[in-house]
Amino acid sequence: MILTYYSYLAGFFSFLVLTLLLLVSWRGQLVGRWLIAACGMMTLWAGTIALQEHYGYFSVQTIWTLEALHNYLWLIFFWKLLSQFKSTESQSSSLFIYRWGQTILLCLIIYIWCFPYLPIGFKISVQPAYQLLGHAGLVIVGLVLIEQIYRNTRTNERWRIKLLCFALGTLFVYEFYLYSEAILFNRIKENLWAVRGVMVAMMTPFIAMTAGRNPDWSLDIFISRQVVFHSTALLGAACYLLLMATAGYFIRYYGGEWGTILQIMFLVGAFVVLGLVLFSGQIKAKLRIFLNSHFYRHAFDYRQEWQRVISTLSESNGSPMEERVIRGLGQVVESPGGVLWMRDHAGNFTWRADYGCPRINIPQIDRDDPIIAYLERKDTVVNFKEMLVIPEAYEGLGKPLWIEPYDQAWLLVPLWKTAGGIDGLVLLTESKQFTLWNLEVVEMLKTTSRFVASYLELEAAARALAEARQFEGFNRLSAFVIHDLKNLIAQLSLVVRNASKYHDNPEFMKDAIKTVDHAVGKMSALMSQLRNSTSVAAVEEFDLGEVLSEAVEARKRQVPIPIYDKVNIPAVVRANRQRLASAIEHIVHNAQDATGKQGWVAVRLSLVDDAWAWVEIEDNGCGMSEEFIANHLFKPFETTKGLTGMGIGAYESREYARGLGGELCVTSALNQGSLFIFKIPLAKQKFIASSLTKLEIIV
Repeated sequence: MILTYYSYLAGFFSFLVLTLLLLVSWRGQLVGRWLIAACGMMTLWAGTIALQEHYGYFSVQTIWTLEALHNYLWLIFFWKLLSQFKSTESQSSSLFIYRWGQTILLCLIIYIWCFPYLPIGFKISVQPAYQLLGHAGLVIVGLVLIEQIYRNTRTNERWRIKLLCFALGTLFVYEFYLYSEAILFNRIKENLWAVRGVMVAMMTPFIAMTAGRNPDWSLDIFISRQVVFHSTALLGAACYLLLMATAGYFIRYYGGEWGTILQIMFLVGAFVVLGLVLFSGQIKAKLRIFLNSHFYRHAFDYRQEWQRVISTLSESNGSPMEERVIRGLGQVVESPGGVLWMRDHAGNFTWRADYGCPRINIPQIDRDDPIIAYLERKDTVVNFKEMLVIPEAYEGLGKPLWIEPYDQAWLLVPLWKTAGGIDGLVLLTESKQFTLWNLEVVEMLKTTSRFVASYLELEAAARALAEARQFEGFNRLSAFVIHDLKNLIAQLSLVVRNASKYHDNPEFMKDAIKTVDHAVGKMSALMSQLRNSTSVAAVEEFDLGEVLSEAVEARKRQVPIPIYDKVNIPAVVRANRQRLASAIEHIVHNAQDATGKQGWVAVRLSLVDDAWAWVEIEDNGCGMSEEFIANHLFKPFETTKGLTGMGIGAYESREYARGLGGELCVTSALNQGSLFIFKIPLAKQKFIASSLTKLEIIV
């Protein structure tokens, strides 16, 4: 029969997958080894019968031997399982029953292989029914051992093995009926034989879940709840369709001339009902709760729950963190929406966000509300629906007046800060699908609330850090501005001091006006930076040689005077002219301060690799040690000039050079002078290659 072939083929593939899964997960324990052996035998048995039905490769003796062995391997597994019990009585009784199974198997094997070779006279007296009695006897032994296992397992531990007992008990009962019916009618009914393969395939999920529930068998196997849920739903739909098809057949058979029409109407109605059931969220939720309650130890798949919560909190779809917190908590109990209140500076809880149109308008919850004190004292979740049914569970706490107008209000979940204390409240609206409510659900909500509260704390810390960085940037800009103002004040003070002596000198007045004009221009640029609250100004392309000339010209008022001869070196850079000139001027100024009046300062410009402009500023002053350069030179607000310096000139110059994609390097030694090198990238689109070598001007 083609049905028999596909039926046992389904059983073969099901047990093949299960056997491979158990082999990969096995860690060496004896009980696990016999479970793998039993499943492997089931694979061999189902595959052999499938091939026999389609191709007829095997002898009758081989088929009947496998028929006996596929049950006997389960007897060995049951006996090894029972031998782990400490009760001497249970061990002795199980051993006695197992010995009966061994005897029956031995007799069966002898009968199967010797019967074809018996003389005719013996064949008449030795009937085939004896063989069927032997197979039925093995099944009975298996049922007795299953009963022994279930009875000797402690009540609180039976959840570990009840799925296995159910699956194999069903298989043995079916086979007992198969063999009993064959003994009565002296033949095996084809339909019963054919359907057995599919029924065996249906037992594999239960065996796999049992292996996952018993880590002491050293079978570290994981069965996804989603797989079980969808498999159960698919199996239920298949059984429903089979039942409806059978009913439709009888309607057509007994419906007379209206039979075909009634059958079509009935089947269409059956498919409509099935569609409504499959797309019903409430029925799906009840099925999920039923599976979690009866097939799993815990009500939640915690790995999946945490992944879902983390995914909700981490998603970047533009929704505020507060809404994601409500959704993350609501997903635990399938709540459609909720409201979030956060504690303000006065200690009250003010409305922050809502999700899912909860239609709850409560702008604030006072910090002195009795329910706040109850939550802080009990560290629990308030179920307003349960409060109406079991008020004694809340120690006399009444339903708050502010929640009375809202019938959809369901759960009030506190959000705890890491340092302790309630930082917020989430009110979830009632779920029509989630009907389970026990201590595990409460603990899951409490744990999830602490987790989502940490995300809110991180969000608040990130906002505070962003504000602090804005103030830090403004403060740093202010320090740079003050530093530049200090230099400008020093220049103007020098003009004022010399005015009484040289006010009649036209050259002095011309130079003084030029100095004041330079100071006004620089102060205007500084005011523009402050007005924009940023240190980043307009960027342009210009010749670096011109900026060097301006910087050297600005520092001629102090000895030793640095001199830079203008040369035709096209070095076009892209930067803010004002800031780059200020950075170079800072380094020149520092070189003058470190050098005596009889010393010298050298300014050099060169091009390197047709891509970089190097500005070298060298002096023969007091120099610096390696330790000072490494730990103090570029550290802001550290200075060796006492009250006259601020310690940010070198730092600002290096940071701006780095901002351009370049660098400010320094080499120095005590009493041997210093060399600062600005390495600035050239503007490539305006760069003109030049073969000019380094030009030195030393004064």
